[in-house]
Amino acid sequence: MLHVGYSKVNITPPLGIPIAGYYQLRLAERVLDELEAIALSFSSKGKRALLVVCDLLELKSEFCEPILEDIARRTCIPRENIFIACTHTHTGPQLDGDAEDELRKAYFSFLTRRLGDACLMAIKDEAPARMGLGRASAPGISFIRRYRMTDGTIHTNPGLDNPEVVCAMGEADDEVSVIRFERENAPDVVLAHFQVHPDTIGGCVISADWPGFARRSLEKALDGVRCAVLNGAIGDLNHVNTHPTGGWMNDLVMDFDDCVRGYGHARHMGRAVAGAVMQIYDKVEWQTNDAVCALQSVIRCPANLPKAEELPKARRIQAAHAAGRDEEIPYTGMQLTTVVAEAERMLLLEHGPEGFDLRISALSIGDAALCGIPGEPFAETGRRIKALPGWKMALPCCCVNGYANYFPLASDYAEGGYEARSSLFQAGVAEQIEAECARLLERLKKEETDK
Repeated sequence: MLHVGYSKVNITPPLGIPIAGYYQLRLAERVLDELEAIALSFSSKGKRALLVVCDLLELKSEFCEPILEDIARRTCIPRENIFIACTHTHTGPQLDGDAEDELRKAYFSFLTRRLGDACLMAIKDEAPARMGLGRASAPGISFIRRYRMTDGTIHTNPGLDNPEVVCAMGEADDEVSVIRFERENAPDVVLAHFQVHPDTIGGCVISADWPGFARRSLEKALDGVRCAVLNGAIGDLNHVNTHPTGGWMNDLVMDFDDCVRGYGHARHMGRAVAGAVMQIYDKVEWQTNDAVCALQSVIRCPANLPKAEELPKARRIQAAHAAGRDEEIPYTGMQLTTVVAEAERMLLLEHGPEGFDLRISALSIGDAALCGIPGEPFAETGRRIKALPGWKMALPCCCVNGYANYFPLASDYAEGGYEARSSLFQAGVAEQIEAECARLLERLKKEETDK
C-alpha cells in the first residue's frame, strides 16, 4: 500500500547574499556547488506526509511557518504532516529575523515557491514501493568538538595537538542509517542519515558541504538511484580530528577559529557517508509494515536568562565586536567566538522572554520513525532517541520545522563551553525534548495500532 514520490529543485541564492553560520559578515562571492531541496511524498491507506530536506543552515520559525502554511495550502496536506529539515550547511544563505534587505526578501519569496513546487512534483511522482532498513558505519569523519582542558575548563575546538587537552567530553556517533525505497517502474530512493556539522568549508562561498557530496556520490555510484541526506544530533560534533596522523590533513588549512577547513575534506566526508550507504544498500531488511503517520506538538522551555551583573561586560564585548575591535576582547580563536556568542545571548534575553515554544515533529513510515527537533541536540541525546523502544529505526533529525539554538545535556551547563554558554535555554531542555520525542513516538505507535 505504500507509495513514495521524489523531486529535487535548485535553491541556490544569488551572489552578494549574506552567508549564515558565523558571528561575522560574509557575502557570497562564488558558487562551489549548487544548493538543492529534495522533497519526498509518502502515502498509504489514504494518509499522506511530506518530507522536505533543504541545503540551508536553518529556517527559524518566522520563516518556516509561512513556508509550511504555503505548502499545506498548495498540496491540501495538513501542516502537521509536513516535515521540513535543513542540512545545516554553514555555506548557505542567511535567513533570520533581520533579513529585511531586498536581496534576502527576494530569495525568501523564491525559496517559498520552490519548496511548494517540489512538494507538488513529489506527489505527482508517487509510485508503489517497498521499504528496507539498514545500518552501516562511517568512522573517522565525525568527532566530539568539546574537550576538557588541564585547568578544568571546557573548550570547543581547542586546536590541533593542544597539549592542554585532557579528554573529549563525549563520544562521536559513526552510525549511518539507511532507508531504501524500491519503487515500481521508477528510480529507487535512498534516505541516508548521519550526524556531523556541515561546517567544513568556510569562506565567502556557497556549497551544500558534505551532504551534497554524499548525495551526488551515491547517485553516481548507484545508477538511477535518487538520494536525500538527513543530518542527526550534531550539537557537539564536527569534522575536526584534534590529533591528526598520516594524510588526515590533506585538503585542510587552519581557519580563524582554530578549526581546520577545506572543500576537499567535505568531498572526502561525503564519499565516506556514501560508501557506508553502499555497504548495506543491497542488504537492507525489507519491511511489511507500510503505515504512514505524522504528529507534531509544542513544548514550553525556560529561557537561559542573564544575571543583572553579567550585562555590563556583555555590552562591552558586543560593542567591541560590532565595531571590529576584537583585539580589545582578551580571547582568540574559538574562545573569542564563545564569549561573543555568550554576550549576544545575554543581551538578546535581557528583557525576556521567560521561555520559548519548541515544535517537535514525528513522522513514521512503517517501523521507521523520524524525530524532528528545531535546533541542535547533542550526540548523547541522539543515541537515546535511537534507542527508544517499539521501532526498528528511530532517527533524530536536527533543524526541523524551525530553528531555536543548541540543546546541551543538563550536565553540560555546569561544565560550560561554547554550546552551553550560548544556548537560549536553561539546563534540562535536552531532557525535555527527549521526553517529548518519546511521547510522540508512543502516540504514533498507538495511532497505527488503533487503525
